Amino acid sequence: MFGLGVPELIIIALIILLFFGAKRLPGIGTGLGKTVKEVRNIKKELSGQKKKTEKSETAEASKSEEKTLEGKMADKVLNKVPGVEHARKIKEKAEKIKKMVS
Repeated sequence: MFGLGVPELIIIALIILLFFGAKRLPGIGTGLGKTVKEVRNIKKELSGQKKKTEKSETAEASKSEEKTLEGKMADKVLNKVPGVEHARKIKEKAEKIKKMVS
């Protein structure tokens, strides 16, 4: 594991303990666990998305409609910000008008 042995890992653990303190270590562990779980979920979603794109390569129309993982995450984050949905609707209307004019 990256050339780290037991003594090195113990030294790293002691430094972390001194730096953060014993009271904050459970919270750090919980946060780290949630992060690992989220990364695994994203990995599963990406692998599932790769399978979908392989199947949908024959149908270009359906491929263009699929959203990427980045797009999905951006949508989740932006939906939490007040006023973003209204701004999106305005942008879509402006794009439709722009297409009609050109």
